[in-house]
Amino acid sequence: MEMKIFIVEDDLAIFNSLKETLTKWGMQVSGPLNFKDVLEHFKSDEPHLIIMDIQLPIYDGFHWCREIRLISKVPIIFLSSRDHPMDMVMAMHMGADDYIPKPFHSDVLLAKVQATLRRVYAYGEKSPDFIEWNGALIDLKRGIIRMDEIETELTKNEFFILIVLVKANNEIVSRDELIRSLWNDERFVNDNTLTVNITRLRHKLENLGLQEAILTKKGLGYVAVTL
Repeated sequence: MEMKIFIVEDDLAIFNSLKETLTKWGMQVSGPLNFKDVLEHFKSDEPHLIIMDIQLPIYDGFHWCREIRLISKVPIIFLSSRDHPMDMVMAMHMGADDYIPKPFHSDVLLAKVQATLRRVYAYGEKSPDFIEWNGALIDLKRGIIRMDEIETELTKNEFFILIVLVKANNEIVSRDELIRSLWNDERFVNDNTLTVNITRLRHKLENLGLQEAILTKKGLGYVAVTL
C-alpha cells in the first residue's frame, strides 16, 4: 500500500526537500494549496501521516492539530525551529506523535516517519507481496523476480539494490546512496562490491528481457527506468 504523507510547511525549500526524500521511498506526498483551509485539504487528501510545521501563516500548527484531532487520529509529526521544552510538551499533549526540531537531517526524519507508519499501520494493514515493474513481478517475500513463466532468484544484495532503484520512481540513485542504504541495512559493501552486484543483477535481468531497464548515468549513479 502506498502511504500518503500530508506536509504542512510554508518554507517551499523544506517542503520540496521532504517531498523528494519521501517520494524516493515510494510515498505519495501532498500539501495544502493555501494555509487558510488546511483542514479541508486534509479531509480531501486522506493522508496516512501529517508532517506539520508549528509556525505557519494565518493559524499555527497547534491550531490545525486541534482541528484535526477532533475528527481523526492520523499520526502527526511536528517540525519546528522553536526548541523550548514547553512547545514539545504542548505538542505531545495535543496528540502529536513526535516532535523534530529544525534544522534536522532528512535521514532522521525519514526514519521517524517510517517508524511511525510501522507502529500505526503494522496491524490490520497487509503489506504488499509483489511490486509490478516493466511487466515483471518482484516477489518481496521470496526475493525473486518473475516474468511470465520465468523466475530469477536474486541474492540479498541484488534484491535490495533492485528494490531501492525501483522505488526511486525513475529517478537517479547515486552510488554513495546505494552504498549507504546497503550499509544501513547491515550489509557490508564497498564501491567495488556494488559494481559487481550491479553487473550480476543486470545479467539476471537480461534473462527476462530487462537488460535495458537499469541504466548507468555517468558521474551520477543508476536509474531503474520504465520501458
